[in-house]
Amino acid sequence: MTATPQTQPDSNTAKGRGELRAQHQQARTHSTPLPSTPQEPPTTESRRFLAKAALITAALSITGSLLGLVRDQALATLFGAGSETDAFLVAWTVPEFAATLLIEDGLAFALIPAFSMALARRAQGTPGDPVRALVANTLPRLALAFIAVSALLIATAPYLVEALAPGLPHPALAIDCTRLTATCVLSFGLAGYCSAALRAHRRFVAPAAIYVAYNIGIIAGMFTFGGHWGVRSAALGVAAGGFLMVLTQLPALVRQLRSHAPTAPEAVTDAPETPRPMNFTLMATVLLFALCRQSQVLIERFLASHLPAGAISHLNYAQKVAQMPMVLSLMLCTVTFPVVARALAEGDTEKARDRVERDLALAACLVLLGAATVIACAPQIIELLFQRGAFTAHDTAATADVMRVYALGLLGQTLVGVLVRSYFSAGRPTWYPVGAMVAGIVVTSWIGAWTVDFWGVIGIAIANAIGITVTAVLLLCGSGPRSVPIRTRQVLIELSRPVRAAAVATIAGAFAARATPSPLLGLAVGCTTVTVVFALLGWALGAQGFAPALESVRSVTRRLSHGRSR
Repeated sequence: MTATPQTQPDSNTAKGRGELRAQHQQARTHSTPLPSTPQEPPTTESRRFLAKAALITAALSITGSLLGLVRDQALATLFGAGSETDAFLVAWTVPEFAATLLIEDGLAFALIPAFSMALARRAQGTPGDPVRALVANTLPRLALAFIAVSALLIATAPYLVEALAPGLPHPALAIDCTRLTATCVLSFGLAGYCSAALRAHRRFVAPAAIYVAYNIGIIAGMFTFGGHWGVRSAALGVAAGGFLMVLTQLPALVRQLRSHAPTAPEAVTDAPETPRPMNFTLMATVLLFALCRQSQVLIERFLASHLPAGAISHLNYAQKVAQMPMVLSLMLCTVTFPVVARALAEGDTEKARDRVERDLALAACLVLLGAATVIACAPQIIELLFQRGAFTAHDTAATADVMRVYALGLLGQTLVGVLVRSYFSAGRPTWYPVGAMVAGIVVTSWIGAWTVDFWGVIGIAIANAIGITVTAVLLLCGSGPRSVPIRTRQVLIELSRPVRAAAVATIAGAFAARATPSPLLGLAVGCTTVTVVFALLGWALGAQGFAPALESVRSVTRRLSHGRSR
């Protein structure tokens, strides 16, 4: 018997077309991995990739944060801490809310799981391109919504300012600034969409660079137009910076989408799958959580608007500096959130849980080290950063006191940032994070209203720290069926170790910083003392957050050394 030679199916028959389509799909799925959806590398390679991505993201984020400090220094030097800056900071409420809702938390929590699911379906050989279908189904609708909200805020700016700060002495200035910053709803919305899509594709450089572009726009606006427009120039810079965020990411996203256009045979033989509709319940829960979280700022500025001029400015400068350790500690979660979402999309709950627990340990160590430094060296930090021009020594003392109290809530802020990702990473709606955040807001409001008459801005900062800590405890205790099922008791035991190390390091660093009259030398001695004491105690207590940090640094170092040797 002779073997029958294998022939290609006849493309002129329905059966032949079906077989051709199956071969194309099989070749697409099994032969060559798609550039944007690489096969999951071995554990070591995956850790190296995450370490490298986290390092690049952290470097760009640190650059953006440093430019943010330059921005705040320029604002303090040019306009001080008085009624004009209070008016601008009321208008700055709009971009602060927009950043939380549309870039950092809200939109990302909804879109990254959606893009991760689309990428998983593409890797499984789903006909058409699920990613492009998702973009076509969501981007036009969201863009129209962003435009409508921006127009609404511009039209209702007088009423918004009255509601945010009824005791403001110069509401007209705040109204002008608010109308300029209201454009951020459109620009931040588009920037957040681009960021979520790129991060789901494991492209982190452009999303990490957006705050560099944003702060450059604000700084340029203040120095270019400050002499003619006063503090309105800062609002103009905010508007320009928002659109720079979009332009920074748009080329990378366009390249990413074009690189996965359907092949010619697929376009002829395969009809694209009907895109899944946007899960508006998920979107509602995500946005409500982000809205409740950011409403802490509303409570603070509402209460502070009845205090003497400069109170809102002291709160703002203190908060911006104090939150830098939190922002840096959450950089790893920015990189790993798409990993957790992809793991859940593929049904690997164990991998998602391990990743979240590692993130909690590392983020807690980083933020506690930063919080200890902030508390120990607060006067030196504020004096070096802001005490020049219209910013006086009295402003330095008031801001430093507030910043120390704010720092007490940094661990809670960080835990909320890590844990809420585990609730929304599966792409399913859940109302529990909203309830936990509402409880924290109620605590913040009640304590703030009770303490503001006695302690002023210090009472507002105390309320902020306690309220966010309550939310963090509720999210931690509620983990389970609603989220990635982390081992709560084990996590709490591990968190207690860096907390103890940070408490001792804070005391030692404060004594060291006070012993030196020079603010620069005092800051250097205080930071060194805090770091050494925290590292030694953390290592002695066996804090697990030290192991991932050292492992990440070693992985990146080995990879860079290997690259140089080649």
